[in-house]
This record gives sequence, C-alpha cells and structure tokens, in this order.
Amino acid sequence: MPTGIRPVTDARQRQMAHPQVQAWWQALDCGFAPVADVFEECLDEALSSFSKAQMEAYIEAARFIGKLGRGPEPLLAFLEEWPAVAAAASGDQEPLLPQVMGAIRAMQKSPNSTAITPFLQTLAAVARRLQSAEQIELYIDIALNLMARTSGSIHGHHDTFPSPGLPAFFEQAPRLVGLLSTAGLRNWTEFGVRNYASHPQRQVEYFSLKSADSHAVLQRERRGTLFADVERSLDLYLRALWRDSDLIVPYSTAFDELRKPVPYYDKLGMRVPDVFDDVAGTGSISNVSGLDRYRAVLAHMIGHRRWSTAQIADNWSPFQRMAVEFFEDCRVDTLLIREYPGLRRIFLALHPHPRQDACDPETTSCLRHRLAMLSRALLDPGHGYTDAVLLDFVRRFHEHLSAGESGTADIAALALAYVTRTRRPSDQLANIHFDDTVIDYRDDNRHLWKFIEEGDEEQAFDAERKLEPSEEPRGLPPRRYPEWDDASQTYRPDWVSVYEALHASGTAADIDRLLQKHAALAKHLKRLLDLLKPQDKVRIRYQEEGSDLDLDVAINSLIDFRSGVAPDPRINMSHRTDGRDICVLLLLDLSESLNEKVAGTGNVDGQTVLELSQEAVSLLAWAIDCLGDPFAIAGFHSNTRHEVRYQHIKGFSERWDDTVKARLAAMRAGWSTRMGAALRHAGHYLAARRADKKILLLLTDGEPADVDVTEPNHLRADARKAVEELSAQGVDTFCLSLDPKADEYVRGIFGKRHLVLDRVAQLPEKLPLLYMALTR
Repeated sequence: MPTGIRPVTDARQRQMAHPQVQAWWQALDCGFAPVADVFEECLDEALSSFSKAQMEAYIEAARFIGKLGRGPEPLLAFLEEWPAVAAAASGDQEPLLPQVMGAIRAMQKSPNSTAITPFLQTLAAVARRLQSAEQIELYIDIALNLMARTSGSIHGHHDTFPSPGLPAFFEQAPRLVGLLSTAGLRNWTEFGVRNYASHPQRQVEYFSLKSADSHAVLQRERRGTLFADVERSLDLYLRALWRDSDLIVPYSTAFDELRKPVPYYDKLGMRVPDVFDDVAGTGSISNVSGLDRYRAVLAHMIGHRRWSTAQIADNWSPFQRMAVEFFEDCRVDTLLIREYPGLRRIFLALHPHPRQDACDPETTSCLRHRLAMLSRALLDPGHGYTDAVLLDFVRRFHEHLSAGESGTADIAALALAYVTRTRRPSDQLANIHFDDTVIDYRDDNRHLWKFIEEGDEEQAFDAERKLEPSEEPRGLPPRRYPEWDDASQTYRPDWVSVYEALHASGTAADIDRLLQKHAALAKHLKRLLDLLKPQDKVRIRYQEEGSDLDLDVAINSLIDFRSGVAPDPRINMSHRTDGRDICVLLLLDLSESLNEKVAGTGNVDGQTVLELSQEAVSLLAWAIDCLGDPFAIAGFHSNTRHEVRYQHIKGFSERWDDTVKARLAAMRAGWSTRMGAALRHAGHYLAARRADKKILLLLTDGEPADVDVTEPNHLRADARKAVEELSAQGVDTFCLSLDPKADEYVRGIFGKRHLVLDRVAQLPEKLPLLYMALTR
C-alpha cells in the first residue's frame, strides 16, 4: 500500500447508510480513505444533475481513474470537478466524457502521467469559462497536441521524456482561457512549441507565463477590442469631440492578479487598458462595445481635466477622500451628459446597480456599497432606491448643479456632509463589501489630491534621480524589434534586443595609410566623382572650418587684428549642393567570418576579409565626402536574439575626420549575423532623414545566421521581410555580398537589388564604383 494512504475501514463503509450510496461505492471499487471521506458529498451533487445512465458513466470513468496507480488525487479531482464540468457544458456530458477519458488514457500511456492531476484539477475552471462542449474539446485537442510535440525521445520511436511544459500549461489554463479565445490559445501554444520544444527550462517558463515572450504573444492574441486597433479612432475622437490631443498610453491588464490597474492620467499622458471586452446590457440597456468603453474612459478623464481642481488631502481620512471621489466623479459625469446626452446610456450600462439590501451592516463595512448606490442614483433617474438619506443627498446634489457647473470644493463639502450623516461603527471593519461597487470606466482620481507634506513614497519614487559627479551614465537600453516567423506567417513580438553604442576608437593614421596605399585608385575615382558632382553649388560663409578661404572675411579680420580689435575667426567657407538630395547608410556585417583570409591570387599580402573591408569602406567614405552626400556608417553582429550589437562608426551629422577614421580603424569581427534586426534598426535611422533618395547599402560576407536558430530559412525569411518593411518606408536596400555561394539565397532576400563579388580582393575598387552607379 502506498505511503500515507490509509485503507477504508468497515466503520467508514457503514457510515454510507443509504443503499444507493453503498451501491455506487461498491461499483467504484476504491480503497482510498480520502475518497471515502467525501464520496457521499460528491455523489449528492452528481445525483442532483445526472440521469442514471450518466451516473453509470461517471462512476465507471472514476473507477478507471482510481486504477491508474496515481494515488487518490486524480480520482478526488474527477469526482469533485466533473459535475461542474458537465453543468458548464450545458449538462451534456455524453460527447465530452469520452474526450476527457481519451486524453487521460493518452497521458497515462505516455511519460506524461503526472500531468493527469493538474488537468483534472483545472478542468472545471476551464469549462466554466468556455461554456460549451465543443470549446472544451478544442481545448483538450490543443493540450494533446502540446504533449505530443514536446515529449522527448531517445531513439526517435517512443516517447521517453515527459513534456516539460504540459503541467505548467494545465496550471495556467483557467487564466489563459479567460484571456484568449480557443484560436488565440492555439496560436499562443503553437508559438511556445515551435520555439522552445528543444529548451526544457525555457519551455516551462513560457507555459508558466514567466517569460517576456509568453507575455508578448499573450498580449497579441488577446480577445476583445485591442487598443492598437482603435488608437487612431480614439485620437480623432479626442480631437473632434473634446478638442484635446493628449497622448494615450495603454497598460496591460493581463498579468496583475491581486489588484487590477485602473485608468489614470498624469503629465505623461492618459493611461487606458490595452484591451476592452464588450459588455452585455441588462434590461432596456443595450450592449456596450469595447470601443464605446474606451470612449467612456477618455470622456471621464477629459471631464476631470476640464472641471476638477486638486484638493489638499492632508487632514482628510481615507473614507472622506473616497466619498469626495465618488461625488466628484458623479459631478463630472453629469456635466459630460449635459454636453453629450448619449453618454448616459454608456455610463449606466457600465455602472453597477447594487441591490439596496446586498450588504449586512452588522458584519461588513458597507461604506463602498452606500457610495455605489448613491453614485447610481445621482446618474439614473430610475434607480429605484427608497433610502431617505440617499434621496435627500440626490436632491441636494442636483440643486448644486442646477445653477451651473458647481465646483470641486462645493461637491467635497457635500460629500463630507454625507459621510458625517451616514457614518456607522461597522465602516471600520476589515471585511469590506466590494460586490457591485467597482465602476471601471472611472480613473483612480490621483489628480484630485495634493499633499502639503510629502511622505517617504513621494521622495522615493517621484523625485528625479540625478547622476553623481563621479558617476558615468550607463549605455542605452535595448531597442526591441519583432522577428518574422515564416512558418506561422506572423511576427514574434519584441523578439530581438538590439544594443547600440559608439564604436571604440583606434588610430586614425591607419586609415590614412590605407588611403595612401590606394592613391592611384583614388585619383581615378576623383575624375569620376567630378563628373557626378552637381554644378549648382551654394556657398556657406562664415565658417571656422571649411574647404576654401573666404577672402573678403579674411581681409576684414586682418584689418581688425592690426587695429587692435578681436578678429572674426570665421574666415572659411564651405559649399553645399542643391541638385543632389541623397542620404546613405552603409551597414557592415562584422561577424566572425570576416577574420578569414581572402582566397585567390589577388591577395598577395594575405589580408583578411575584415582588412579589405576597411580599405573599401575608407575609399567609399572618402568618395561620398567628396560628393557631399550625407552618409552614416554602422556595423553589427549578434550573439543570439538577446544580444544584437549595433555600433555607430559615423553619424549623419559627423564630418569625415580623424575621429571617424579612428573608429573605422578599430573595427573587429566576431559572433554571428542576425541580419533582419540590424536592417530594421538601420532603417529606423535612415527613414527619419529628409531626402529624395534613401539608400541602405549592406556589405556582408554570408547569409543570415545565429547560434540560437536551427532552421536555416527562418532568418532568411525575416531578412526578406525586413527589406519589404524598409521599402514601404521609402528606403532602398542594396546588398553587396562577398560570399561566392550567395546566389543560392541573396536573390530571395533582396530581389534584384544585390551584387555578388566573386573576387573579394577587388572590393576596394568595386565598392566606390557600385555607390556611384546606385546614386547616378
């Protein structure tokens, strides 16, 4: 007998006095004492809703579960939960029970038998949310698919390792089905299976809702009206109806279990939930869509911004502040309804209607209940309440507003009078009545209060932190980009983290030596560049540094100097052209393969690909500087999706000088090539430039790859998608590949906008010529 399982005694069996109960117990054929302790109660619930045939099926299924050898827990879970499951499925267990038992058999035959208990323990909660046998069957199919695809095998024939994520999935299932449709749940599960099937620990974190990826995909798949889908409509709504253009910022409501966040506004914007479900109407009140719920929230905040003034709260108790907030909310809603009467229907549909006798003042704090009733009565002429005090304050409230808008201070005085008149000793009780008291379209009223004396909380969180004199600022936070998943034809949200920094510096003289090495080529390029230069130049005078001496200013400065007056140092001038509006960003692949020696007879010095790239980029930068085109240079490499390094070598506003040359001289190669994220980040900067033609020129020696990606086509598809995104933003992407085998994949990524250089030793010559061809 297993440890901790005591046998069922004859005394326990005699307690089952009813013959029918004894008959069902005999049919169950169970020896677990914990089951015997609750069997009669479980049977009572089942008998109240099951027919005889359903009871037989129920006991037979329980008997099978009790013989699995998993102890009493699965059997207890089934006996206790199954009547609730059947009730949630409209009382029809015939099509559902075989599905559930089939799932249990499949888990028992596989290494996943330990998942049977959490499956049964959460099944009732899942069923109550899904509300139909068909939806529950879909949920079971999703779970079995997860089990089949994440169970491990040594030889590839039979599963020998259990699914790491299946128990965690069952534990989170009630919460998941409350947030997602079955289609969304399937997509969320599919993402975890596809990306973490070979990573047990990460798989557990994903299905336990502990990873950022899990949260991000959950947000993407949530049902209801998503803020992202209606953001433009809400912005126009604010501008057109309320003449307000403040920033609307969404926050997540999916991951706060103890205390759900509520709307609010501050100096940074108006904060609203990221999703709103439709609300079913009651009685004569019609349904309220998620979009209308957003409109109600924003209208209420706009009303506060127009008509509310902050009050000093130091000497008011929490109960008094709560009453003031309820009264002021009602004043604002009343003024909003005056301006747009149609808001009354939405406000009343979203406002709870508490029963007058719902709270027992002898055992419960009823302050919130009284205030919620009063709030309903102030907005709803047909509220139906009969309390004399409530009706008196409803009358006084409307008298305050009959002559105009009233004010926050006047309404606060009325609220304090209400608290004084209705105060009860039980209001101090810890047991507070919350049912039908939460009005979710109203904000948290933080704007209503100001404090003369700041507490520790204000000092800790509100004060702006300043750097100490000896403290250096840290690097920029990562910028996160999505990544295209070609298998599911969807984006993986916030999948790649890009860290950007200024490239380290070396010796600028090294670049000057490289330019001197190619002096003959530079002379040839200079003749070609002179042909490309537009002739409509405009002088920019009064420059401390420039390409030419401004003779008039120089003579005046000399006269001032000899006269004892401080001369003007701005004696130079430079030129800009009006006929050529091109902006270029040169993106360099700095992966490990650049350290390889260049093969072929042209490489007499035994140079690496990185050294040749330095020569080519130096010549190209010199050539672009001669043309006067604004350009930037950056390099990238990656070490998994969590660390893509993007290094700025030259910015658009920087001159081609020793500072930039020093960074170029310090280029080092390492890691891998996550190309799509680097293209998106470079495009982020290039798309913001104002130019008629924007060119992103990528220099790479291989295909997209990274150490955490096993599917070779995945990063190719993502790079192709990134090129399409940049094209939609008006950025032309061109790839110069140094990989002789690039024809196999580069056309699929860049289309016709690519060139494969078979002889890498010719790169210093070909790269400037390619740029001239692209910009001609």
